[in-house]
Amino acid sequence: MEGGKPELLSLGTDIRGMRKALGMTLKILAAKSDTSVGFLSLVERGLKRPSVGTLQRVSEALGTEAGWFHEPSTSDEAEERRYVVRHEGQKRLAYTKFRSTDYLGMVDELLTPSLNAGMALVRTTLAPGASTGDELYAHDGEETGVVIFGELTLHIGKKKFVLQAGDSFGFGSDKPHRYSNDSAGETVIVMALAPIAFRY
Repeated sequence: MEGGKPELLSLGTDIRGMRKALGMTLKILAAKSDTSVGFLSLVERGLKRPSVGTLQRVSEALGTEAGWFHEPSTSDEAEERRYVVRHEGQKRLAYTKFRSTDYLGMVDELLTPSLNAGMALVRTTLAPGASTGDELYAHDGEETGVVIFGELTLHIGKKKFVLQAGDSFGFGSDKPHRYSNDSAGETVIVMALAPIAFRY
C-alpha cells in the first residue's frame, strides 16, 4: 500500500478488505456509492480522506455501517491496528441485507486486524437453538475451528458430529455443511476461515 498518513491507510485498508471479501471491484463499488473509481482508489491507498457522506455511501454499498471503518485517532493507534485487535475494537461481521446474523441467533466477530489477509479468525457465539440456517451450504475455501464453550453440532454432508468444549474441526468449505447449537446453553467457537468470505 502506498504512503499516505497511517490513519488514512488504516481506513483505506479496511475498505479494500471489505470490498475484496465481497468479491466487488472498484468499478462496482464506485457505481454503487456514486463515487469515482479514481477517488476510491486514492482512499484505499490512504492518499485521500472521504467525506462523512461519501463514507456513508461506501459503507451502504458494502452492506455495513460507517462505524465499521472507525478511523484511528492517532498514528500510534493506526500502526497498532495493523497487527493487534483489542477486545473493545473487535468488529461484528454482517453477511446479509439483515446486516448481521441476529436472525439466525448468531453473532460473528472478526478477531484478525483486517479482511486483507488470506485468512481470518472469527469468534462465533450461538444462542440455544441457533444455526447457520436450515439447509447445508458450500463455498470456496477451508475452515477450521475449536469449541471454546458449550456444544456444537456440525453437519458435513450426511455426517453429523457433536463437539464439546475443547474439540476442534477442519474441512474444505466446498463440502456442504451446517453449524447448529442444539443445546440449552450458549456455544462459542473460534474459527479460521481461508479465504475470508461472507458465506451465509
